[in-house]
Amino acid sequence: MEGLKLYNFKSIEKLIFPRKGEEKFGKKLSFIEDLDELKEHRAKFVLIGIPEDIGVRANHGKPGTSRAWEATLKSLLNIQANEYTHPESLILLGHIDCTTEMQKASNIDEADPNYLPKLGDLIEIIDQKVSRLVEFIVSAGKIPLIIGGGHNNAYANIKGSVKATGKAINVLNIDAHTDLRKMEHRHSGNGFSFASNEGLLGRYSIFGLAHNYTPQYIFDEIRISEKIEFRLMEELITFSPEELTTAFNDSLEFVRDEAFGLELDCDVMKDFPSSAQTPSGLSIEQVRHFISLAARIPQCSYFHICEAAPDAGNSGQTGKAISFFITDFTNAAYGR
Repeated sequence: MEGLKLYNFKSIEKLIFPRKGEEKFGKKLSFIEDLDELKEHRAKFVLIGIPEDIGVRANHGKPGTSRAWEATLKSLLNIQANEYTHPESLILLGHIDCTTEMQKASNIDEADPNYLPKLGDLIEIIDQKVSRLVEFIVSAGKIPLIIGGGHNNAYANIKGSVKATGKAINVLNIDAHTDLRKMEHRHSGNGFSFASNEGLLGRYSIFGLAHNYTPQYIFDEIRISEKIEFRLMEELITFSPEELTTAFNDSLEFVRDEAFGLELDCDVMKDFPSSAQTPSGLSIEQVRHFISLAARIPQCSYFHICEAAPDAGNSGQTGKAISFFITDFTNAAYGR
């Protein structure tokens, strides 16, 4: 498939650091030589990366989300393969090749009055690559796990899922932002706007919305929609653990009657290295709990982790956190 860098074991072998008497996760993962093998493969989950930050830059955000995929691999491949981690349930497929688009983006002069729209044009190319691959994975009866890049990729996840099933998909988005901004050029802040406008998005729940960073026009639009709901972060941080779980289950109830995608924007977590890092938000432990709750629902059909923006000083910790999120999801969904 055009735009896909397909992996085999040799692609990632140098990232695995063996230790005597131990079996590393990366050595037990599955690979395929051709996409046509997906449908008959016994593994349930398909892991792909999107190493880009064009969508974030087009939304006036902090670049660096292109580094999340590599940080994730370096950690995930070196966790333990044991009775709890189930590496046999996961195909490491590869990553979307964004090299050309990233290079073109870096060559656009920021002083160009059309700088942002030109970045948007490049995002549309990546949209096509991602949506085609997600469509193929979902059509094969697998659950895509999509890592890295900006939240612009939510649009392609939704579009690919809908093209595979022929039905609009619901989404539960754990996020400090709605990403329902105006449909100007494509960027990380309007993926759900485009999906909704095209009839691709069914019910939409935002869990952890920060009122300080949500324009009034978006609140106005949400108030008149029967298909969108939200829970404010300012409300959630006052809750006891039991109340917080109840609130998240209520959000699940809003989307779980039909197939739904689970979106995690790392901006929602306190002090997490991300494109819009925040000093106030959910904890990693709370998010891990929510992921497990969502993954147990049979209608949960994809999982997207986005907006992580590690640097040299925190890449290892970022990769570990995302690895936890991946195994939390696969473990919870493994036996359903």
